[in-house]
Amino acid sequence: MSASILDGQSVAAQIKQQLKQTLDAHLQHGKRAAALAVILIGDNPASRVYVDAKRGDCSDIGMQSWVHHLAHDTTQAQLIELIESLNNNRNIDGILVQLPLPPHINTQVIVECIAPDKDVDGFNPINLGKLAQGTPFLRPCTPHGIMQLLAHYRLDVRGTHAVVIGASTLVGRPMALELLMQKATVTVCHSATTHLERHVSCADIVIVATGVMDVISPTWLNRSQIVIDVGIHRTAHGLLRGDIDFTTACQNVAWITPVPGGVGPMTRCALLQNTVMAYGAHLT
Repeated sequence: MSASILDGQSVAAQIKQQLKQTLDAHLQHGKRAAALAVILIGDNPASRVYVDAKRGDCSDIGMQSWVHHLAHDTTQAQLIELIESLNNNRNIDGILVQLPLPPHINTQVIVECIAPDKDVDGFNPINLGKLAQGTPFLRPCTPHGIMQLLAHYRLDVRGTHAVVIGASTLVGRPMALELLMQKATVTVCHSATTHLERHVSCADIVIVATGVMDVISPTWLNRSQIVIDVGIHRTAHGLLRGDIDFTTACQNVAWITPVPGGVGPMTRCALLQNTVMAYGAHLT
């Protein structure tokens, strides 16, 4: 018996329709259009694909998007100057700096330069701090998208034991905070964790966000579990897959996200939600 699929593509489509209705209503009342500024540095092919997808998402819901495509050798000072000009632009609601940045630019410095009320990635320390306090405003997109996916399928995390594999500031740590807000008991595993199999096998929810293929064995999983796969890799045959071997894992668990079509669409949808939320705050 195969697992039930957590279909992020269909859930994201429903949320995008709601966002479009919200933006249409503002336009009908004479308000300006919502606008997202995206900064892309260099010519990383994957980053260009992501930026194009985000522009398409914006177009789908009637949001303006402006891409600032900078040369690979753009200096940190030049990038900060651009961000500050966008911070001060009253017609821009969200600022997204496409990661990864070139090695000569300090990512944390750049994240902290983005105004918290325009930080639609949710990575600014102020927004992460609000999440830690349990009073979030703009939230890291992947964890927030995952929580909405679980809620859509009425999978209540309250009282469950959730194991998050990966402790990055982009996914793992804010994921743990999101789960804690919903009263899950959370274990965060990382590169120094011992007895990983033991942690995974006793979990109700397993969220894998390491960027490492086959970091856990599907044999560690069981039929009562929910598995969320955040990883994405391209195989030698050109196919996309996650951190987990989906074909085997889906025979062993209750619910699972596919790759692609699971977490990715929800992440992009959460970015739109953050931008619409920032837009609403800027109109008041």
